[in-house]
Amino acid sequence: MLTKQKLYEGKAKILYTTEDPEILLADYKDDATAFNAQKRGKIVGKGQMNCQIAAHLLRLLGDRGIANHLIDCPSLNQMRVKKVKIFPLEVVVRNIAAGSLSLQTGLAVGTVLPQPLVEFYYKNDDLGDPLLTCDRLLLLNLATLEQVEQLKNLALQINQILSDFFNNCAITLVDFKLEFGLDQNQKILLADEISPDTCRLWNQNETDPQQKIMDKDRFRQDLGQVETAYQQVLERIMNQLGVKNSIN
Repeated sequence: MLTKQKLYEGKAKILYTTEDPEILLADYKDDATAFNAQKRGKIVGKGQMNCQIAAHLLRLLGDRGIANHLIDCPSLNQMRVKKVKIFPLEVVVRNIAAGSLSLQTGLAVGTVLPQPLVEFYYKNDDLGDPLLTCDRLLLLNLATLEQVEQLKNLALQINQILSDFFNNCAITLVDFKLEFGLDQNQKILLADEISPDTCRLWNQNETDPQQKIMDKDRFRQDLGQVETAYQQVLERIMNQLGVKNSIN
């Protein structure tokens, strides 16, 4: 595929225009960042692994009725996607206390929540991606009240599908981040990626609190074996889906 020009470069991906104005090419990078990009590094092969993981999961969600931006993958680290106008929001779903939820509330890491918690964060690096109340979200005109309800409902549906799927992979979905956008018809589509970069994933076959981590927390906490953890996630997803060859 011939690309025209770089449209945007983020922490994990580069977006390029294509010959179709409604289709973009996402090039997944090996770059890794944490703590609002204060920590930087590389995870060898991350771009290819995350692209494949995200594509498998987006395809699974699409089959379950969750409209998303995935079209196909022309190479192992590239994904063709529908162009959307991204909401400046990170929609976070939490099933188990960890990360900032534990730091800010005192809930012990590993505490199972009585029900999934959906939170909205303002995508703004300069402000540190703050947690928003619904009133603040509406005040900033980041979405309408109807859209907020749609995003929350979609996030809960996605959580149920992914939690069940990962459980069948012997992986616990602790929490994860989602991004959504509007297509040319103003329809809400799930966008961005779902991967060990955007999820907390715990290995159900491990009891050690550090060894069970299968996500970017291994990079954040300098635990090592980051590439191995990502590869295990990919392999378990492919095995569960009965996929033997690389996606396209």
